[in-house]
Amino acid sequence: MTRRIAVIAGDGAGPEVVIEARKVVDALGLDIAWTDLPWGTAHYHSEGTMMPPDALETAREHDAVLLGAVGDPSVPDHVTLWGLLLPLRQGLDLWANLRPARLLEGVPSPLAGRPNVDMLFVRENTEGEYSGVGGRAHRGLALEVGIETSVFTRAGVRRVIEHAFRLAEGRRGLVTSATKSNASRYGYVLWDEVAAEVAEEHQGVRYERVLVDALAARMVSSPQSLDVVVASNLFGDILTDLAAVLQGGMGMAASASLAPGSAGPAVFEPVHGSAPDIAGKGIANPIGAIWSAALMLDHLGEAEASAAVMRAIESVCREGILTRDLGGSAATAELGDAVAAQISAPGAGKAGASAL
Repeated sequence: MTRRIAVIAGDGAGPEVVIEARKVVDALGLDIAWTDLPWGTAHYHSEGTMMPPDALETAREHDAVLLGAVGDPSVPDHVTLWGLLLPLRQGLDLWANLRPARLLEGVPSPLAGRPNVDMLFVRENTEGEYSGVGGRAHRGLALEVGIETSVFTRAGVRRVIEHAFRLAEGRRGLVTSATKSNASRYGYVLWDEVAAEVAEEHQGVRYERVLVDALAARMVSSPQSLDVVVASNLFGDILTDLAAVLQGGMGMAASASLAPGSAGPAVFEPVHGSAPDIAGKGIANPIGAIWSAALMLDHLGEAEASAAVMRAIESVCREGILTRDLGGSAATAELGDAVAAQISAPGAGKAGASAL
């Protein structure tokens, strides 16, 4: 069966890393039909929008979307975010954002003693602090006001926490819920109540709720104590950047935005941003994009292919073929070539390496 994959290579270093992810997927010999969608900053400058009005309909014609990165200094960040990323997540109801954080052998750690870093973040992806509810009044005047309203619904909170518990059942059996219910007495109190209810339904999983500031400290001091972390949109956004550093840097960070149980398309992207400062230099780390492609393959039911990609990534890192951000000297394409070459190596396609 042909898998239809839409590609938004995007801006900056996005096209450079997406090329390598496609190279690795193509090395698997799967029946893939790639569709390039020229959305992003160039589209904004020519058409006045980050993507066309029928973008969601176009996305729904595909099985998945592989996204490089969007953003450029010539366009305000909020225009970029609300012009492409958030409309895709909200419009396709991609309510769960999965971000694995695992320190691979061969990748230098910023922490002393090389701790065991193997966490999976489940971030609520369509509401919370990024709901887009609010506004500004009296613009330009001394009494100008900006109001940003967080939206927490029982249904939205429950579905993402339930998914976190299901994932924990297949891992080490611990769910840590990031909260701030001591200060945020409505949204996060609701979050805590729903989390406790879901925990009662999953007796085989240990559950703990931790204030987000204490959790950030624990991620650094004792990362091995964490397994699956479930968090709101804002908390998940911030904590996963910290987690990315713990796994070697932002270039290693992969993600999947999806709606578990839905037949619609999901979006897979490295979360390092467009990195305009290194764009065009051929030094960007493509592992986050390749890892995102592994998540995509797993989501599409290609578990063996996904495992082959992860084994190849692990092998290349173990051999020390690393880009500059990880202390190596490999170019973007060189690292992508190395991973693709490992795909056909003996044992590369056997089970034993999960993208999550």
